[in-house]
Amino acid sequence: MPKGMLAIIGGSGVYNIEGLENTRWVKAASSFGELSDEVLIGELAGQSIAFLPRHGRGHRIPPSDINFRANIDALKRLGVTDIISVSAVGSLREHLAPGTFVIVDQFIDRTFAREKSFFGNGLVAHVSMAHPVCHRLGEHLHAAAQKINIPVLRGGTYLVMEGPQFSSLAESELYRSWGCDVIGMTNMPEAKLAREAEICYATVAMVTDYDCWHPNHDDVTVDAVVKVMLENAERARALVKTVAPHVQGDAAGSQCSCRSALQYAIITPPEARDAAMVERLSAVAGRILKK
Repeated sequence: MPKGMLAIIGGSGVYNIEGLENTRWVKAASSFGELSDEVLIGELAGQSIAFLPRHGRGHRIPPSDINFRANIDALKRLGVTDIISVSAVGSLREHLAPGTFVIVDQFIDRTFAREKSFFGNGLVAHVSMAHPVCHRLGEHLHAAAQKINIPVLRGGTYLVMEGPQFSSLAESELYRSWGCDVIGMTNMPEAKLAREAEICYATVAMVTDYDCWHPNHDDVTVDAVVKVMLENAERARALVKTVAPHVQGDAAGSQCSCRSALQYAIITPPEARDAAMVERLSAVAGRILKK
């Protein structure tokens, strides 16, 4: 199993990184069904790195139909220890203009049609989501963005909506009143599942538009979003290339608290655990269940 393996979850435009070598698409397995796509495995500066198209190549899968559980479970089985999510978002703040990258540190989950946990009947667990992203990864991302002069904000709250429609004006104003900074459709339950799988997780939220609240900007359209997404893709590739060696060479990673999130989370005692559930969770919770 690779040590300190980094995975990037995002759009296919992020994967065309200069210096990425020995690439191959791998059909990864999961006990939770089909992934969004095959996983691209390659080497960057001599270290293994994985890329998973969240919506599938060609952007075929809408947010509500993404099999987040299979994606995270499969990455865990491949030996991934760190995940950087690269996501397009709308801005809910004047100072977060399109083109800004936000290294978020909080989420508000407003999704309702998605499987949000690996655990369930027969094996119950409750992990802490007080601090839902890895501080260590966030620091690496912020430093890398500053190094290559990407406009970046460290910290912010990401409102995750169900979609696939964009917000109404009333909803956008409501989320602004809650203190949210950006809005998107993809990082929940992804962040929750990464925590359950004891994988360090951080988000690069790439602002594409002002949602629909801004009086001096047109209502958000797909064309406008795609235009800025394409402009952001080059900087996202540069960010991944810059940050990857620091993440994979971070000796503190093995001691990160994210990697022991299940230590006291499982409530069901061994004698009451469903055997099928234990088998299904062999990758996600194997460190604890094998004890």
